[in-house]
Amino acid sequence: MPLIIDGSRTPTCWQEKPKALHSDDKRKDCVKIALINNMPDAALEDTESQFFGLLDNASGEASVSVKLYSLPDLPRSERGQEHLNKFYFGIADLFNSRFDAVIMTGTEPRQSDLRKEPYWRILGEVLDWAEKNTVSTVLSCLAAHASVLHSDGIIRRPLGDKQFGVFEFKKGADHVLTSHTPEIVRFPHSRWNEVQEEALSSCGYDVLTKSAEGGVDLFVKKKKKSLFVHFQGHPEYGVQTLLKEYRRDIKRFLKGERETYPSMPRGYFDKVTAKVLTDFREKALAHRQEEIMASFPENVILETLKNTWHASATSVYRSWLEYVSARKANRLSFAATAQSRHKTFPGYSLPKRAARP
Repeated sequence: MPLIIDGSRTPTCWQEKPKALHSDDKRKDCVKIALINNMPDAALEDTESQFFGLLDNASGEASVSVKLYSLPDLPRSERGQEHLNKFYFGIADLFNSRFDAVIMTGTEPRQSDLRKEPYWRILGEVLDWAEKNTVSTVLSCLAAHASVLHSDGIIRRPLGDKQFGVFEFKKGADHVLTSHTPEIVRFPHSRWNEVQEEALSSCGYDVLTKSAEGGVDLFVKKKKKSLFVHFQGHPEYGVQTLLKEYRRDIKRFLKGERETYPSMPRGYFDKVTAKVLTDFREKALAHRQEEIMASFPENVILETLKNTWHASATSVYRSWLEYVSARKANRLSFAATAQSRHKTFPGYSLPKRAARP
């Protein structure tokens, strides 16, 4: 089934897709998702496209509808805000709408303590709302860190260097979300901080995938009505995303916005490409000027990139959509049965569990 973008607010990047529909689906079995995209302006539209593509690939024959939101109080350029005004809905609309699931991305933090970010209060309100009003909630990277801090007081720990690249993870526990995945999955990560397995386990989280090199990857916990699904990484990333981040960080180094030359993403480039980039690094260290970026070998690199995590990402998200769809169907079936009994027996009242997902 084609992915459905709510109303007429379909971003340009997806309007050209022949499979896309631009109106809301009224089917009862349609999985309705609120995508809360908090990424900085430079990655805002790419992130939309990445999640649209992933959900489209993972949905199979299921009907999936997506509506776009973003947290207020995030720094935006004039162009970024114009994009939000055209294609996104306000958070007040989220609280007044009904969704089966939420996906919330992170953003680039400006404070070491997330509780000091200007959007912290509203972020907490969204998380509290999701616990009570959705079947499941997906949190990506910084949003995952914010979620465990908000609900369980788990503080993320800074890393010595950026956790950057594509890593292999092993299953750490049996769960419906990983029931169709192989024992080893691959996912991109890009972060300066982590939440550790010991802290998560002590607060009732189930760690589903992890590795010695990449740390904790995917972990879950039922919070009130909603299964909260946390990714420290980015299954949704496109094949060029890590390259774009690496190029951005090199440029920041050359401009004096960071002190050290960025580490190369691990498990991403082949040996020949790594050698080309090592040669460019030596040139950049010898002549630390922004103008040298004109000779960055991007076109050569693009020909070698491969999306080695696509199958893992599609598998996990397909299992997630199946979980949401099944829980929604159970809820609708129970409600229909209760309504039928009420008509047959006028004195019949709905049991309390009818409100559960």
